[in-house]
Amino acid sequence: MSSEVLKKRKTKVLRSEAGTPELKRSRGEGDPDLRVYNEEAVLDSRNPEQDYAQYKDKCEVIANLMGEIQELKANGAKEGSVELEERRRECCIHFITLKKLNRLAHMRLKKSRDQTQDAKQRVDVLHLQLQNLLYEVMHLQKEISKCLEFKSQHEEIDLVSTEEFFNDAPDEISRPQLTKDDPHQLTLSRLDWELEQRKRLAEQYKTSLSSKEKILKGIEVKKEYLGSLRPGLQSIMQASLPLQEYLSMPFEQVAKQAEVARHLPPPLYVLLVQANAYGQACDKSLSVLISGDVDEARALSKPPEDSQDDESDSDAEEEQNTKRRRPTVGGQLDDKRKEMLKRHPLSLCLDLKCKDGNTLQLFFYYLMNLNILTVKARVSTAVHQSHAISAGELLNSETLLNCIYTSDTGKETPNPANRYQFDKVGILSFADYVADQGHPYLWVQSLGGLQFPSDNNPESVMTGSKLSASHMEHTMKLLRSRLQARLALHKQFMSLEKNIVPVTVECQHLFPAKVISRLTRWSAITYQEFEEMPLVQHVLKAGLAQDTDLYFMAQVERGTACLQAVVVLNPRYPDVTPLFSLCLLWKGERTGRTDDNLRAMESEVNVFRSELLGPRPGQQLLTNQLQRLCVCLDVYLETESQVCDGVEGPREFPREKMCLRTARGPNRLKPFKYNHPQGFFSHR
Repeated sequence: MSSEVLKKRKTKVLRSEAGTPELKRSRGEGDPDLRVYNEEAVLDSRNPEQDYAQYKDKCEVIANLMGEIQELKANGAKEGSVELEERRRECCIHFITLKKLNRLAHMRLKKSRDQTQDAKQRVDVLHLQLQNLLYEVMHLQKEISKCLEFKSQHEEIDLVSTEEFFNDAPDEISRPQLTKDDPHQLTLSRLDWELEQRKRLAEQYKTSLSSKEKILKGIEVKKEYLGSLRPGLQSIMQASLPLQEYLSMPFEQVAKQAEVARHLPPPLYVLLVQANAYGQACDKSLSVLISGDVDEARALSKPPEDSQDDESDSDAEEEQNTKRRRPTVGGQLDDKRKEMLKRHPLSLCLDLKCKDGNTLQLFFYYLMNLNILTVKARVSTAVHQSHAISAGELLNSETLLNCIYTSDTGKETPNPANRYQFDKVGILSFADYVADQGHPYLWVQSLGGLQFPSDNNPESVMTGSKLSASHMEHTMKLLRSRLQARLALHKQFMSLEKNIVPVTVECQHLFPAKVISRLTRWSAITYQEFEEMPLVQHVLKAGLAQDTDLYFMAQVERGTACLQAVVVLNPRYPDVTPLFSLCLLWKGERTGRTDDNLRAMESEVNVFRSELLGPRPGQQLLTNQLQRLCVCLDVYLETESQVCDGVEGPREFPREKMCLRTARGPNRLKPFKYNHPQGFFSHR
C-alpha cells in the first residue's frame, strides 16, 4: 500500500493539553472524523512507573538504532538508502514518544504543584484561624488575671487578727452584733480601730523624739569630755613603747601599719591580709612589713585636682623653654618603657623564718600598668657559712625560687594583655627586666588574688582573698622546704669539694662498712658545657634537662679506674631525684649507652629513690646517691673478670664484697643491690 493512500485514510487528530470541556466539545462537533486527544485524561489513566520504564526502553532502542546507523555508514551505505531512511523514521517515532513522555512528566509536576499549593492554602487558613483563637484565649486570660490580681489599698495594711480586734476594741467600734455576720462591716470596723491605734502611736513617737533629743545632748557633753582625754592618752602610749617592745606587743606599730595599708594596691593588700592571717593562725614566726614612700602612695590614691592659675603659668613657661629641645624616638621609647614598668611606691617584705634561725626574705612589688606582682628573694643565715665554689647558684636570689611549682620559671609575665602592651613600646620579652623588676611567678599572682586565663585553667573563676587563702599555706611550706633543702645542699657541697661524701648516721645502714672507691672531684658546670657533652645527648633528647636545672660533674676513682658522673639537679630537689649519667674510663671508655652494667649502675642511683631517700624530708638523697655510686664501682671492678693482657699476677682489684653470684643472665649483669644487715650483694 502506497504512502499516498495511507495519508488519505489517516484520521485527523486534534491534541489538546488544556481547555474547557465546552471548547473540546465544540471542536469535536464540527467534523465527525475529528477525534480530540486530551492528554490530561490520558495522564490520569497512565502509571508513572510504566512511563519511566517505557522511557528507558525507548532510550535503549534509540541508542541501538543510532549504533546500527553508524555501522551502516561505516560499511559504506549511501545517504538516502532504504535501510538508513527506515531506521531514521523509527528513531523519529521513538523521539516523538520521548517528547510525549516529557510532556506527561511536566504535566504531572504541574499538577502536583497545584495540589501542594491548594493544600498549603488550606493549612494557612486553618493556621490563621488557630492564631486568632489563641489570641482571643490569651486576651481573656490576661483579663482574668487582672481581675484576680486586683488589690485594694487597704489590703496592704497589716491589720490585727479578728480575735484581737474583738478582745481589744471597744463595743462602739467593734459592733459585734453587726460585724460578725457581715465581712464588709467587719473590715470597716477593723480599719477604724487601726486608725485609732496609729493616732495613739503617733503621740508616743513625738514623746520619744523629745526624749531622744535630751539623750543626744548628754552624749555630746560626754564626747567633749572624752576628747579632752586624748592628749593625755597619747602621752601615755608614747611612754609605754619600751614596755610594748619588751612584751612583744607592738600595738603602736600595728596601728601605723594598718594606717599605711589603706594606700596599698588591691593585690598587695590581699597578700598582706592573708599573710597576717596565716601567721597568726599557723606560723607565729612569719612577719610582714610595709615599706616604701607613703606620701607618694597617698598622692596616687587621691583624685587629680584642678590646676591653679599660677601652676598653669609656670607650666606654660616650661613648655616654652623646652619647646626647642625635641626628644628623639629612642628616648621616647625609653620613657614609655620606664612608665610601663613603673612600680607602686609601696611594697611588702615577708620574712619566713626557720627553726634553725635562717630567714628567707621575700620582697613583693606591684607593677601598676601591667597589673602583675613580682618578687625578689634574699637569704639571711643565722651562722656565717663558708663559701663553696660549686654552691654558687644554690642561694642565688635570681634562681632560688625557680620552679616552686612545676614549670613556673617566672621569666614571662602571666598576664596575656601585657603582650600587646609590650608591642607598643618595643619590649621583646619581660625576661630582660626580671633582674630589676623581680620575677612574676604564678604563685605570686595567686597570693595576691590575681587570676589570669591560661591553657591549664581556662574556666577558673576564683579570685581575690579566696584565691590567696587557697594557695597561702601550701606555698609557705614549699618556700620553707626550698630554703632548708638549699641550705642542706650548701653544707653538703662544702664536704663534697673536700672529696668527702657526708653520710648521716640514719643512712649508714644503706651501705657496707668498707667503701674503697673515693670521690676525687666535685664541681659545677654550665648548661652550655652540659649540652656539648656526648655522654648526655640522650638526656637532652628525652627532655630531662632544662636551662633552669643545676649541673655538676663528679669523679670517683679507684686505682686506675675513673668513673665520671654528670649530675642534673632539678630546682625542686629533693622532690625530684637528681639524674646521673655515667662514663667509666678503664680499659677504654664505657658509658651507659654501651655497657649494660653501667646502665644498671645508673638505675641504682636514678630509679631506686625510696631506698636512698633517708629520713624525711630526704635532704640526704644526693649524698646517698654518690655513696651508692662508690659502692657500685667497687662491685663492678671486683667482679670484673681478670684480663690483664695475658700477664699473670695479683688482681688489681681484690674481691672484698660478698656476692651470691658475680654475674647473671646473657648481659652478665653484676649484683649491685646491697642487703642489710646480711652484708652481701645480690641481683635485683
